Order: sequence, then structure tokens, then C-alpha cells
Amino acid sequence: MYRPLSCYRLGFIPFCQYTQTCLKKEDLLSLPPPPSSQSLFRLADLNHQRPTAFDISPDANQRRQLSKQLGFRALRKLRLTGQLVASGKKNWALKAKLGATIEQDCVITLRPVITRVDSQVRRRFVPETDLAPMEDPMDEIEMDSDETLEPLPEEIDLLSVLAEALSIEAPDYPRAQGAALSETNFSQPGVAPMTDADAKPFSGLAKLQEKMQKDS
Repeated sequence: MYRPLSCYRLGFIPFCQYTQTCLKKEDLLSLPPPPSSQSLFRLADLNHQRPTAFDISPDANQRRQLSKQLGFRALRKLRLTGQLVASGKKNWALKAKLGATIEQDCVITLRPVITRVDSQVRRRFVPETDLAPMEDPMDEIEMDSDETLEPLPEEIDLLSVLAEALSIEAPDYPRAQGAALSETNFSQPGVAPMTDADAKPFSGLAKLQEKMQKDS
């Protein structure tokens, strides 16, 4: 993992405050670059020889826009850290960790519901020719689809990756603690409404038994 490096010059010799040693020129060249805070990467500009690290934390305005886009009340915290790694001559892989605190409306009470998300995000970008459908339908049935595969773009927008990951990880039907749906019955005037108990198996048998007991 990359750690920020603070160097001081003692004369003309770089000095590392972490190791308390002088650094040679070749040591400086071998150090990995710091994680980038940019959210848009043009793949043709990236280094194929070593991973490109990133660490993005959208600001308040970006979080508001994402919240509106995804139908959330708010995004209190949001961060995506990881790497873009070349895989072969054309393919690229994204390996990242998503951290977020989501505020949503309870589907029953509309009270705020807070959800903490900490998940791994994986994407593999390959040429569209490698995503062509199989000619034999039986092959498609036998093989599991890889949901991490995506067409190779010219640019990778990390904010789009982040938004997609959030939409997958956020609860579809958030509920506040203790919230429960009440039973609502509808029927024609003068007709007793059918309850959930009536719809259960053997409910008719139970009613018949109850009637027989009353008659006896």
C-alpha cells in the first residue's frame, strides 16, 4: 500500500523521514506514484507496466447529485479506492473498495433509514468482440455469465462505476426498525372481506370444524 513520502534535501541528497535514510536516484524512480483523485481515466494514457491507483471522495455537490440520481435522501459519506490494472495487451481490470453511508426513506413510514455499505467492486473491460454471444444456446446455459465483464471503453468514468455499485448495494426496500405493513382488506358492500388467514391452506377446513362444533 502506498504511503505518502516526505523527503527533505540534506545538501543535494534526498532524505526520507520514514526510514531515516538517504535515498538514491534509482530508489526514487521505483517508488509508486500517489493515488490519483481524478475520476476520469483515458486508458491509452495509462501505464501498462504497473497499476494506476485512485482514491476518490466526491464532494458535497457531487453527493447531492448522486443522491438525486439514485433516489436517496442523502449520501453522508462516499469513497472509492482501488486500482486500474492492465491485463494482457488490450484488457483492463478495476479492483476497488466502496465505502458509503446511505440515507433512504423507509418504504412504510417514510422515516430516514441509514445503511452502511462496505463492498468490493470488480470490473473487467474487454473488447466487444470478446463479448459476442455464443452461437450454441446450450453453451450459454451451461456457463455462468460473468457480471463483471464490460465493453472496453476509451475512458473509464469512476463516478459512473461508483453510481452503479451504489445502486446494486443499496437496499431496494429499506425499512425503519419496527416498521411493519398493516393488513388492508377490500370487498364489495355487504360481503365479508377475505383476510390473509382465509387465503391459507386448510382455512376452509378450519371454518367447517368451527361450524360443526357450534351445531353440536
